Order: sequence, then structure tokens, then C-alpha cells
Amino acid sequence: MPTFQDGFIIVAKRECPTCELLESVYAELAAHDVVLSVFSQDDPSFPDSLNDVIDDTGLENSYSLDVETVPTLIRWKGGKEVERAIGWNKTEWRDLTGINGLGGDLPENQPGCGSITVEPGMPETLAVRFGDTNLEARRIEVAAMEDDIEVGFERGWSDGLPVVPPTEVRVVRMLTGTTRDPAEVLGNIPPNLASCTVEKVAINAVMAGCKPEYLPVVLAAVEAALEPDFCMHGLLCTTHFAAPMVIVNGPITKAIGMNSGGNALGQGNRANSTIGRALQLVIRNVGGGVPGGIDRATLGNPGKLTYCMAEDESDPIWDPFSVDRGIASGKSAVTLYAAEGMLGNMGDMSRTPESLTRSLAMSLRVIGHPKKIQAHDAMIVLSPEHLRVYREAGWSKARALEEFNKVLTFSGADFIEGAHGVAEGISPDRADEQVSKFKPDGLNIVRAGGIAGMMSAIIGSWAATGERGSKLVTKEIGT
Repeated sequence: MPTFQDGFIIVAKRECPTCELLESVYAELAAHDVVLSVFSQDDPSFPDSLNDVIDDTGLENSYSLDVETVPTLIRWKGGKEVERAIGWNKTEWRDLTGINGLGGDLPENQPGCGSITVEPGMPETLAVRFGDTNLEARRIEVAAMEDDIEVGFERGWSDGLPVVPPTEVRVVRMLTGTTRDPAEVLGNIPPNLASCTVEKVAINAVMAGCKPEYLPVVLAAVEAALEPDFCMHGLLCTTHFAAPMVIVNGPITKAIGMNSGGNALGQGNRANSTIGRALQLVIRNVGGGVPGGIDRATLGNPGKLTYCMAEDESDPIWDPFSVDRGIASGKSAVTLYAAEGMLGNMGDMSRTPESLTRSLAMSLRVIGHPKKIQAHDAMIVLSPEHLRVYREAGWSKARALEEFNKVLTFSGADFIEGAHGVAEGISPDRADEQVSKFKPDGLNIVRAGGIAGMMSAIIGSWAATGERGSKLVTKEIGT
């Protein structure tokens, strides 16, 4: 950190009209018996009325003094700031300097200009330049002739797509998206149970292509993945198809521009794509969850790159999914779901809720396997046109789910081993039972999609029988 002489300090720049207006003031101050240090941010020869201007085009002094506006006048004494005046106010400058006639016929007030130190990208650049980041992650040197993108592939940091090089400046900028301490430990990331800090999440959020304002969502998703109920370690190890699906609710979805409408689970939206990807990169790069290693998926699914959407909360007929999950209305939250790929249901002929429920149930019956009972959970991603059928009939979400459970309860005889010539199934002694496809809490509904098209999606889950499998986990999003 620079040291400063006792006396008066002025920080200015030529490209500021107010700084230029004060040429006579600088000369007046220099003519008095005071110690005056003038730092110029953009031109070492400015102010023209002085001979001993200090070149601060590197901005070290301005950054150290925390200058946000020029001109700034500071009284320095005993190695610390005593008082400062920002912009030009004749009374303030006279009181601070003790020079009654300072400024002569100049206007009483003149607003200053933004300091170069606060221009876009500069705060984090200067923090890195002057060693004020407190980042703890290991630095990796990349040779000048190496391609940064190829380095990500060669060193195994990539999910198969190019990653954004996580430079110090980018990581510091990402961390501006949260008020949390970069050194805060979120927990141990499976499978290697490596300690994960806010900083490490920020690094992977950079690599995924996130904006800083997405970071609180990513942090909440990581914390949800670490909950024992979600069983992230098991989800990695299983040969099943599933991957963490991120469902986001609340005001933050609009604040950061998430997509809950057309193509909500497709490409094209930066927030949706990069938030889900950031979670996957944390699991890979911090926890060591690498395909072919601990990740033993037989086929996987494209959602293992990214699987993220916002819920459409525009129709108040039903509460948001986060409210169903216990989060207060108006709060933002993340829910993680161990999701298979999507199964489309084009129920475009059903015009009553009873018919539509039976139509969707036909797709739900095949989740996992048509003869598997209470072995998988399922999520219905209900489109606006299908929601309209329930809305116009005045059905609540609870009533819809109750009806689904009714039509998804069957005679055990249809599900016993060997029935219909298929080996899978339940034991023959259950043939006379009435069996339900899902557990009471095993079927959920979220809303998303474009306004045209009577089609919804069914998304199965990783097996959830007994102690195995994953449960939904919901976390409120902090700052």
C-alpha cells in the first residue's frame, strides 16, 4: 500500500470537466504554505497549472485511497485520512483547507465525474493487480503460446465443451455476485469428499459461463446437492440415467432472466444453461465425479451437461413448487431432482381434467418400467395449455395429484413376475392387491413451457426404493 505525506491530496483526471474547472484552485493551494500531492489518473501533465503532478495512470494511489469520484480532496494526517470532499463544493473545500477565498468566482457547486477505478471491470482488475483479492485457490501457470481453451480439455476440467478460463479477474468479478465470504466452506463434494468453498464454486461458475448475479443460485444448488437426502454420491455411482435437475422459483428467476417458457429445458438461455452446468462442473472438478471413473452411468442423459429451468409462476391458480416444498411465498429457492431424460406426452385431444389426467397417466405408468411399482418418482412438467384444462375446471393442484394417484392404482395381477410374458414384476403373492405406481409423495408437478402446444413432459427419477435413491431437496437462495 502506498504511503502519503501529511497535508492535502487531490485526485483528478483531465477528462473531467470539473477537474479542469479547478485549475485556478490547484494553483491557489500550491501557492499557500501547505503540502499538496496531486494524483492524475489519465495524464501526468494535468493539471497544467502545477509542476509536480504525480503520475497515477496505474491507479495504485487512487485504488488505495478508495476514490470513486474525481476531483476528490483529502486531508491526510498521521498516516490516515482525516476528512475528504468529493466533487466541487466551494464551502466544503474552503472549510477543509482553511483558505477562505479559495475558488474565487467559481460556481458554488459542480458535480464530479466517475473515477477510472470504478469503470466497468476495473475494481476486480485493480484488486488482482494490487494483490487485494484474498483468493486461496492454487494458481496455474499457462505458457504464453498455449491455448487457454485447449488447456481446459487437456487438464480434465471440461465436461466435453469448452470452458471459460477462470482468470483471477473473472473469479473476483464472479464473487461480486454474493455477499458470502469466499473462504466459507459449503461442505465436502462427493465422491472424493473434497472441501468446497464459495471461491471454488465461483471458479466453476466462471468456467460454466455464468454471470455474477447467477452465483447465489449456483451456491444454493451446490448446498442442496450436499444434503444427505439428495444422495449425490449415489447418483454419481449408479448405472442409472439420472442427473441433478435444478428447478428455480421466486423473484430471482426474473431478476437474472431465467427461462420458464418456450424451450425452458432446451438451449438458448444463458442462465438456465450455465447454472446447471456450473453445478455439474463443481461435482466434476472439486469432487472428482468423472465419467468412466466414479460416474458409472450406463448411458447417462444430455442433462448431465446441464439440466435447469425456472418454474412458470405467472398463473396464480396453483402455488409455486417451492411453496409446496415449504418455502415462504415470495422467496427464491432451488429444488434439486435426480432426473432422467424427458418423455413427451402429446395429449392434445383431452379437453377435460379427467381425460387429461388419464392421458398423462398412461405415460407415467411406464416410468422406470411398466411393471415397476413405487421404484421411481416422477415429475410432470405441465405446459400452459394443459394447465388451462385444469384451471377452467377449477381443479387445485392437490385435486389433480389425488386424481393421478387414483388412476395410477392397479390390480397387482398386472404387475406380477411373468405377467404378459415379461419377467419383471412384483411377487405372485401380491396378485390380489391394489398397487400404486408411486409412493404418496412420489409424484410432483411443476409448470413450464410455451403458450402453444398441448404437450407436457414426464421426467422419471433415480430409483427410490427403500433406502436407495434420491429425494427432492429444496434450499432457499441467499445473497
